[in-house]
Amino acid sequence: MDKLFNIKMRASKKENDKDIHISGAEKIIFESDIKNFSTALIERGFHHDKGKADFLNLKITEVKKDDVLYLDALNVETIEVDTLEEGQKEIKRYLHEIGIVEPDKILNFLSETYAMRGAMLLDVDRLVRLEPDPSRGIRATNMDQERIKGKIITDEKNHYEEAVVLATKVVNCPGIIGEICISDDPYYITGYVSSKEIGYRRITKMKEAGSENGGRIFLFRGNKKDAENAVSFLQNQHVIVKNVKKLCSNKKSSKWNNIDNTLKYLKENNLYRTTKQINSAQGPHIQINNKKYVLMASNDYLDIASHEKIKQAVHRALSTYGFGSGGLRLTTGNTDIHDSLEQKIADYQETQSSIVFNTGYVANLATIAALCTSNSTIFSDELNHASIIDGCRLSKAKIVTYKHNDMTDLKRKIEENPFIDGFVISDAVFSMDGDILNYPELLNICEKYDLFSMVDEAHSIGVIGKNGRGIKEYWSETRNADILMGTLSKAIGGEGGYIAGEKRMIDYLRNKARGYIFSTSLSPAVISGNIEGLNLIKNECWRVKNLQENVEYFCTELKKYGINVSSKTAIVPIIIGNERKATELSNYLFERGYYISAIRYPTVARGEARLRARLRATLMSSHTKIELSECAKLIGQFFAYHLRFCTTF
Repeated sequence: MDKLFNIKMRASKKENDKDIHISGAEKIIFESDIKNFSTALIERGFHHDKGKADFLNLKITEVKKDDVLYLDALNVETIEVDTLEEGQKEIKRYLHEIGIVEPDKILNFLSETYAMRGAMLLDVDRLVRLEPDPSRGIRATNMDQERIKGKIITDEKNHYEEAVVLATKVVNCPGIIGEICISDDPYYITGYVSSKEIGYRRITKMKEAGSENGGRIFLFRGNKKDAENAVSFLQNQHVIVKNVKKLCSNKKSSKWNNIDNTLKYLKENNLYRTTKQINSAQGPHIQINNKKYVLMASNDYLDIASHEKIKQAVHRALSTYGFGSGGLRLTTGNTDIHDSLEQKIADYQETQSSIVFNTGYVANLATIAALCTSNSTIFSDELNHASIIDGCRLSKAKIVTYKHNDMTDLKRKIEENPFIDGFVISDAVFSMDGDILNYPELLNICEKYDLFSMVDEAHSIGVIGKNGRGIKEYWSETRNADILMGTLSKAIGGEGGYIAGEKRMIDYLRNKARGYIFSTSLSPAVISGNIEGLNLIKNECWRVKNLQENVEYFCTELKKYGINVSSKTAIVPIIIGNERKATELSNYLFERGYYISAIRYPTVARGEARLRARLRATLMSSHTKIELSECAKLIGQFFAYHLRFCTTF
């Protein structure tokens, strides 16, 4: 008979030298399912709304079947409420039902649980906390629902099922008369109350969407010895809960609850995004609603998207090939100019070959998913672009995140994580901070440990290096990464993404990358414009020089107002440290004719806004010194006013 094992995962991160809990889970599973569940729990621990873990512990221990207590799941009732106030009333009603006369005094203890990893054990008659370690609390562990051997799970957390299991164990514990629980997951606003008498009562709103506050109270009656027995049962007794019913709701509109609540939260917390309708071509100056703006949020760094030569090339291609490509690259959607673009990219990147995808996002997603499997290990910079992160997740590889641009930490993580086949993936220029990868050292590490190197040059081609040739030229390096990713939609002024590398790598991707195989190819008009964009970067190097001079000048002007910024790329981050103030500054500049984007969650991780909420100015080679100086002056005025009248952003 297959043995049982208890598997536990705990993920945390360091903040101000303190360990901050991010995620935790446990399962009681069959031996044959250990690999499947381990992978899922690791994935959950490293990808969470509360931030990225820098420590994850996975513990697996055998469970004797004779030591397992089997319990029937509590009956479930859902109480639909629309507001937090209604949710609070339902908690008080529950407390009255289980014999507590002054429910407000119990609820006052909830805020004390928010910083705890475990639960509060509260004597409801004396209002005294009974946990041996009040800072940690009591952890109800060693439990799970009854499982079918071999059933596949995902890395997603099923809040409801896990909560029913925990509540069933807790209320069957000697001395426990009930439980109150609010999840600490930011966007899970449903909580519950439970007891053996009333069962498991879900209350659909127990906090505001986006709040990380959450905790639980175990409601206790008994003497000191009873309390010791309760703690032992909660922490040590193995429990498997049978007959956990699937969640269903009779409320017709319930499927929209999460969407409506999330939108409301985003609007209330300056995180809601809208688009602005631009009525002109991309360039240093644009028109919105018949008003002109200086555009400092564009990726068209060299101001060639509207270049006359590109427009002429597009017109010629339209006349010759028509608008649509008519098919996949591997069927009817491949023309001579598609092949010509790939050869030009390979020549420009000094590689044997290249392959073009419809977007840079797809290039990363499809390439990582094609190259990496569940047997692979990916070492990924913690500030990599979302397309890299999503590609890593899609691949199902083991993902090890290393500290930003920290080659010492990368080496340590490699040595701590044995691998069958491994990849190191990093941006060349990081899209939010605009800082530059230590490219030579990354290549050295990959060569030493026999790892594939993948570098995303989306924000480096046309920007860094004397002639704008990217990360190699910037470092005066002769070696190529194994996989060089780039985009045609930024400095090149067009559309699409690409991978450049050895011919065997590109041949592999052409046969395995699903984003290439199953996508209709880019329009011949777009391809022709991309070719001309590459020609312009090669032939008009003065644009790169102008861009680099503008960046230096803008940073110097900002420093005159006490704003300490520096950048060697087109991206100039202006740290605000508060999402509301970042939005206010963006609006302040927009009203005065400057369009610069505010960067907030989810572009930066939740919990990091204090360090990472910012304005992200992106410069163009054609911005004038007068425009840059005036923009710096406006930002300086905003900073001066708010620093004077506000104690903190």
